[in-house]
Amino acid sequence: MRRRDFITLLGGAVWSFSAQARQAAIPVIGWLNAGPAHDPLFANFTNVFRSALMNAGYVEGQNVEIDFRWAEGDYTRLPVLATELVAERVALIVAGGPPAALAAKAATASIPIVFTVGADPVALGLVASLSHPGGNATGVNIVTDEIESKRLGLLHEVVPKARTIAVLLNPKSPSFEAQSKDVREGARSSGIDIFILNAASPVDINQAFATLGEKRPGALLVGSDPFLVSARKQLVELAARQAIPAMYMDRDTTAIGGLMSYSISLPDAYRQAASYVSRILKGEKPSDLPVIRPTKFELAINLKTAKQLGLNLSSGLLSIADEVIE
Repeated sequence: MRRRDFITLLGGAVWSFSAQARQAAIPVIGWLNAGPAHDPLFANFTNVFRSALMNAGYVEGQNVEIDFRWAEGDYTRLPVLATELVAERVALIVAGGPPAALAAKAATASIPIVFTVGADPVALGLVASLSHPGGNATGVNIVTDEIESKRLGLLHEVVPKARTIAVLLNPKSPSFEAQSKDVREGARSSGIDIFILNAASPVDINQAFATLGEKRPGALLVGSDPFLVSARKQLVELAARQAIPAMYMDRDTTAIGGLMSYSISLPDAYRQAASYVSRILKGEKPSDLPVIRPTKFELAINLKTAKQLGLNLSSGLLSIADEVIE
């Protein structure tokens, strides 16, 4: 081999090794979510997360990568997906929803986890305490489970003559028992009769609404759950068909025709999660980052849907709404 060819070959090998080394040095964020990948709402969460990361100095494809895993509403897939991310040796895992957070926690005790969960992370066993998480997990507690009774009360204010209100929950959610307890306590304190319906699939939702058609409750409270959020179009269409006033978790469901929703800003939760991701990538430990809890909640009301249902909303309720969709 000629000397020039050898030098060229050696230079190419060195360049290739350097390129691989640079690529290997780029941290990979594992994204584990219970929802569907192609749902516009869940896609927006990823876009908000990417934008917040960019503001913190991390640009996907340049100095960070994201490895996405979506359960498509099937929570039984989450343990396998979490194990895949651990096998890939990701730098940390972003877990959206209690089922994803628990799957990530079960899969690793060393890889940092940043979660967004509606349930109490202490009760779930994700952290030791909100102020001092300990272990390898921290994140944002969007406290949706704790406000089911508040959402029930707001719905009853819209339909004060309703003697019975149905509650739709996902029995496969880790939050099921906590949500059931909270909504039952809220019903007792408000003097409302409720009955709980279960739905963990589109077929279950159809069956639940068939039951609603038979029992004819005065209103419907849809529980906080990633699957139920992903099924918002089906829920809104069925609620409209049966002309039943319904309260949902997220503002996006209200925007497509749901009567009302009460929750925190979910995009804000993913911005806050991105902030913790950037801090961990820069060397901070999850155990030292207190769980973030929101202080502002948003009430959205679809006035057009209210009129279609023949509801006369009080001026007091409309005045406290953060958004009135006409």
